Amino acid sequence: MELFPREPPITREVAADAPLAERMRPRSLEEFAGQAHLLGPNGPLGPVLASGAKLPSCIFWGPPGSGKTTLARLLAERAGLRFAAISAVLSGVKDLREEIARAEEERRRGRRTALFIDEIHRFNKAQQDALLPHVERGTVVLLGATTENPSFEVIPALRSRARIFTLRALDEPQLAEIVTRALRDRERGLGARGLELAPEALELIARLAQGDARRALGLLEAAADRATGRIERDHVAAAFESGLPDYDKGGEAHYDVISAFIKSLRGSDPDAAVYWLARMLDGGEEPRFILRRLMIFASEDVGNADPLGLVVATAAAEAFDRVGLPEGRLILSQATTYLASTLAISRASEAVRERGALPVPLHLRNAPTELLRELGYAKGYRYPHDFPGHFVREQYLPDDVRDAQFYEPSDQGAEADTQQRQRSRWQRDR
Repeated sequence: MELFPREPPITREVAADAPLAERMRPRSLEEFAGQAHLLGPNGPLGPVLASGAKLPSCIFWGPPGSGKTTLARLLAERAGLRFAAISAVLSGVKDLREEIARAEEERRRGRRTALFIDEIHRFNKAQQDALLPHVERGTVVLLGATTENPSFEVIPALRSRARIFTLRALDEPQLAEIVTRALRDRERGLGARGLELAPEALELIARLAQGDARRALGLLEAAADRATGRIERDHVAAAFESGLPDYDKGGEAHYDVISAFIKSLRGSDPDAAVYWLARMLDGGEEPRFILRRLMIFASEDVGNADPLGLVVATAAAEAFDRVGLPEGRLILSQATTYLASTLAISRASEAVRERGALPVPLHLRNAPTELLRELGYAKGYRYPHDFPGHFVREQYLPDDVRDAQFYEPSDQGAEADTQQRQRSRWQRDR
């Protein structure tokens, strides 16, 4: 069953030499992939679209490449609104006033305006305050897009006048569908080149894109430029640029990953702890920040139950200052797993490079605001210190690597006790 009635696709002028991701932007809601939780019949936007009700002011929050800009434009067009767009990175109050003046003129002519502000979190408080009276009077329908948590980056007065919709990263089947469509599209995509795509190459693109449609199409385009006739897995691998696009040291992912790291330590799961350690290090996190958190954890959570924990964490901080990177990764790994092997951090880093920036499980995420709690962040998390022996079996790794084992304590010295303890706690699960 179709979610939306058929409409003629909207024609957009896009240069023939524009990036593939820009050329393949959906022209109608029928082409839009993902976000069924918002657009489906039971979703918050489904009834609005089905009944032809007015589009409210909205803030779309989601990761890069999830469709925030495209969805805003398509919703405005479906609602019959004039669509005006500015970027909070490139625009200031002067640009905002000019767009408001145009919107007022259009309103006098009988047509309302949807004002789309990309990266709205980049507007400071004064700039956001300048929007308020125009949103209140209905001069514009505000459509904002942000990759950052609106609870922290959008002022309360503006949040109260707009509905917040959370977009999810696209899953691998959705990304594969987008890539396949672009490969076959003769008008806007690569169809005129007559290329084939090996199944394993398609699978790799969908995995490496990590939920980002723009990234998936960029990989496809780069791989196609390396291929003749058939795009193979090696072409995709050569096009892939290493790095973790979702780890922003100042953004929400930073707090989610450190939250998962601390909770994995607290849950006595060295495999998960060293995995999140690798995520932070490979993402460019400041090692001394991690070391400070380890020292705090050793005192706050371990305390006198094992006084050596603080000794190990403090010694690790001092040793790291003398050694630095890259060898300092081993010191961090040892402190994290409490006498961990060299292999642990290597295995974890390999998993990070191979699987990419997997989502932090919701129950491990940081939930300092009501909005995040409503979205299920931290829901169901069980605090180990509330259980006998300060331990409770819990999933601390992402779903795709939930059974991975990175840390293998030896049967020698102090690690023999660690090996026995870890086997008794986790063996039935792994």
